[in-house]
Amino acid sequence: MLIDFHVHMFPEALAKKTLPKLAHISGRDGQDAPYFTDGTLPGTLRRLDEWGVDRAVTLHIATSVHAMHKVNDFAAAVKSERLYSFGSVHPDAPDALEELDRIQALGLDGIKFHPDYQDFFVDDDKMGPIYEKIQSLGLPVTFHAGWDPLSPEVVHAEPERLARVLDAFPRMTVIGAHLGGLCRYDQVEKFLLGRRNLYLDTAMTAPYLEDEAQYGRILRGHGLDRVLFATDCPWSTPLRELPLLERAGFTPEERERITWKNALALLERKR
Repeated sequence: MLIDFHVHMFPEALAKKTLPKLAHISGRDGQDAPYFTDGTLPGTLRRLDEWGVDRAVTLHIATSVHAMHKVNDFAAAVKSERLYSFGSVHPDAPDALEELDRIQALGLDGIKFHPDYQDFFVDDDKMGPIYEKIQSLGLPVTFHAGWDPLSPEVVHAEPERLARVLDAFPRMTVIGAHLGGLCRYDQVEKFLLGRRNLYLDTAMTAPYLEDEAQYGRILRGHGLDRVLFATDCPWSTPLRELPLLERAGFTPEERERITWKNALALLERKR
C-alpha cells in the first residue's frame, strides 16, 4: 500500500484558474510541467492510479474568511473510502470555533493551516483558542511549515515557532509538512526532533533538500513511527519523492511504516 498524506485538489470551476495562479507564484509557470494533475477530483484520482497511490489525504485551505464554509463543504464532498479529507478554518473568522465543530460533524479527518496564505504566525496569541478547541476535539492538524514562495522574506511557520505551539498544546496532534520546515532543515534538527505530539510529512522534499544525508538523519532522529510519506501533489509526485526514501537505506519494514502504516494508524483512529 501507498498513502500520500499531502494532496491538493479544487472544485472543477476553480481548478483551471487556481493552478496557473499558484504556479506563477512559485515560479513554476515556465516549466514544461508546472503541475502534475489538473487539480480536479477526477483528474487527481487518475494520476494517483498511474502512480500507484492507494489512498490519499486531501488538504484544503480556507484562504479567506468568506470562503471558509465553502472550502469545508468541498472537503466533505470529496471524502471517501479512498480519500481522507482535512478541512480548514480561517484565523480571522468570527465563527472559527463553531466551524471546527462543524468540521467534526461533517466527518472530516483533520485541519489544515497555511500560515503564509492565511497571514498569521503559527505562534500568534490569537491562535490559542483555536488550538485549544482543536486539541479538545482530538483532530490532527497539518501546518505548512517553513519557507514558501508566496512570502519568501517572511516565514510564518519557522520550526522554532512551531516548537512553541507544540509545547503549549501537548495534546494536539500536529503534522509538520515538508519535513517540519521547507528549506529550514537545520532548524528542524535543532527544535523539532523527537517531539511525541509531532509527525513530519515528507512533502516536496526532493526539489529543495540539498544534503540527502540530512533526510535520513531527520527521519531517524525524529522517530520513524512519526513520519508520513507525502508529495504535495500536484506540485510533486511519488516518482520524485520515493527515490529519496529508497536511497536513505531504510529496511522494508521501516519503509512500510513511513509509506502507509503510520498514516493508517493515525487516520483510522478518527473513523
